[in-house]
Amino acid sequence: MTRDGTAVRLGLDAVVVSVHDESPRVLTLPGEDAPALPSGPFEPDQDRTLELAARRLIGEQTALRVGYLEQLYTFGDRYRDPREVAGGPRQVSVGYLALVGEGVVASGSTAAWRDWYGFFPWEDDREGPAPVLEGAVLPFVRRTAAARGDGALASRVRIAFGLDGAAWNNDAVLERYELLFELGGVTEAPDAVAAFGERMAGDHRRILATAIGRLRGKIKYRPIVFELLPACFTLSELQGTVEALSGMRLHGPNFRRLVSEGGIVEPTGERRTTRGRPASVYRFRPDVLAERPDPGIGIR
Repeated sequence: MTRDGTAVRLGLDAVVVSVHDESPRVLTLPGEDAPALPSGPFEPDQDRTLELAARRLIGEQTALRVGYLEQLYTFGDRYRDPREVAGGPRQVSVGYLALVGEGVVASGSTAAWRDWYGFFPWEDDREGPAPVLEGAVLPFVRRTAAARGDGALASRVRIAFGLDGAAWNNDAVLERYELLFELGGVTEAPDAVAAFGERMAGDHRRILATAIGRLRGKIKYRPIVFELLPACFTLSELQGTVEALSGMRLHGPNFRRLVSEGGIVEPTGERRTTRGRPASVYRFRPDVLAERPDPGIGIR
């Protein structure tokens, strides 16, 4: 309860991520009119910690038991729940990011895996700039920002979307989504004038954007990508997983050199038949965690 008597309710939202066939996937549940993330209230009488509450919620709603779980962000903007406008309680939610390898949903669950680029098609640059980015998103943000006549807004658009000589920041997923929301470029926005990407329930696409940006940044300095891979893998499988998350193609020989020189993996001595010639099999080398503070993939 706030000082003015407004009730506050604490909830949880979970972004559960897996990669399958080089497709980054997020676990969704059917919402009233759009896919939703696993979410629910915090139950202080049964949840000793927020993390245990998140694990319980994911298990109850998706029949998945997750290993890697980290707190993502706290979402508490006024009116994020439309019912607050009519006097409902302020909804504050703690977001969590969970990573699972080849996640399978148990039969009977209504949860489904969705390619996250369906919600953010402009973020996938693996086959060159996405058609929706070049053909629709960039013309829209240029035109709409210019019409507002706001220099600060124009500068934010330039930096977020890499326009007029600015570099594209691969991690700025949330910044780009929030600008599209502000400019009316996504269906969740009030008075939307464009509809780029599939919508999600409530502010769940904003939560997912936060998770994608976190993952893209973190794989560069922490070995969390291995949470999404089997214990043994080929370097091609590792590269494909990194490319799926980052949304960009990597130069194969350079990637292999970086991984080899970084000492982050080690060969198992086994070989696996692939579509081409047999490939060496590797595993994550945990000793790297004690050798340096930032054992990530180091992509640029």
